[in-house]
Amino acid sequence: MTMPKPIRIVGGGLAGLTLGIALRRLEIPVTIDEAGNYPRHRVCGEFISGRGQESIARLGLREMFDETGVIRAHTAAFFSTAHSTPPRPLPSPALCLPRFKLDAALAGKFRELGGELNEGRRAAVEDFTEGVIRASGRRAQTKEHGTHWFGLKLHARKVALTADLEMHFSPQGYVGLCRLADGEVNVCGLFRRQAGENLPANSRELLRGLPGSPLRERLASAEFDETSFCAVAGLSLRPQRAVERPEICVGDAITMIPPVTGNGMSMAFESAELAVAPLAAWSRGEISWAAARQQIAQTCDEQFSRRLRWAHWLQRLVLTPALQNPLTFLAARSDGFWRMAFERTR
Repeated sequence: MTMPKPIRIVGGGLAGLTLGIALRRLEIPVTIDEAGNYPRHRVCGEFISGRGQESIARLGLREMFDETGVIRAHTAAFFSTAHSTPPRPLPSPALCLPRFKLDAALAGKFRELGGELNEGRRAAVEDFTEGVIRASGRRAQTKEHGTHWFGLKLHARKVALTADLEMHFSPQGYVGLCRLADGEVNVCGLFRRQAGENLPANSRELLRGLPGSPLRERLASAEFDETSFCAVAGLSLRPQRAVERPEICVGDAITMIPPVTGNGMSMAFESAELAVAPLAAWSRGEISWAAARQQIAQTCDEQFSRRLRWAHWLQRLVLTPALQNPLTFLAARSDGFWRMAFERTR
């Protein structure tokens, strides 16, 4: 019997670890190279909604999620400087849990299944040859139409939320609040900086919101966990197609869905699941590497292209300061707008 060919995954985030676990369950040799270490905090909304939950179940990971301390979000609300929506029920509950716990749990499961996980190892561009998968997250872009995008995250306590998930818009960008277990709240924001514009001396102040805003009031008595602070810069919000990439990619390495949708974690699990069968076929010598790349890219594009288009336009709308109040006003009064915005981006 021919031994399966080994697979190397560059990037040990959600997509890379999930793919590695699924391949190891098929007894395929897998090595994952991760530039960082576990556990660590990442800029992330820290909730999973939409089809990603189905992927998690099919991949046999739901029990692990429950053991990690996941809680379920049932409501969401939006806030601008002048308007807010009442808490509205989500079409289906979202799964909420800290990334540093989730990544560590996935890493432990991968090693338990016999996978080789190398922490603190960064790959070079020329490393992406046959048998190597790119799962190393979003592609850095220093500037987009004269604007620099960056993300910040902190955990906090003593935050009185009106909904399990809250989104607060401002002229600078937006901040999402997500209820976690044990009284914690994830505070995660996307912000823009124009060329030549100075940032506050303490960038954490951006997460607190503008003076007089609902977000500032919400966090007035918050106690922040400084050990959870993290940042990421050079974000590209333009949708990309997987078929345009020369490598096999999963997760944000394909494209980054605009964070306003809260669907990035879901797409990481979905793309990992879609890659399993073609990669297993290549490992067993049944198809070529080029055929595996084409199958994965086409399937991912078919799965994600529609929601990426909708998310791109929704992101542009909510990041236009003049539209933030009207959009929040509309979302507060139109069930149809609320359902459409949620369903079309998942």
